[in-house]
Amino acid sequence: MNIIAWILLGLIAGAIARMILPGKQGGGWIGALLTGLIGALLGGWIASLMGLSANEGFFDLTTWIFAILGGVIVGFVWQAITRSRSKA
Repeated sequence: MNIIAWILLGLIAGAIARMILPGKQGGGWIGALLTGLIGALLGGWIASLMGLSANEGFFDLTTWIFAILGGVIVGFVWQAITRSRSKA
């Protein structure tokens, strides 16, 4: 996939991951893009550890599932970090 496809995948996967996660998330669409891009990288890494290939193409279901899963993980960690900062 080229860089435009990765950015588009990251934006959409990040938006879906933010819809799945409960609670308030800041950052707007840039935050969703970063969540999705980092989540896609994390999801691809998790898939490779499992022996799966999550980089088959833009329309491959495995790519989307692992990108969204990674986005949810990244979003959850980000909420945990920002929640602990706001309480301090």
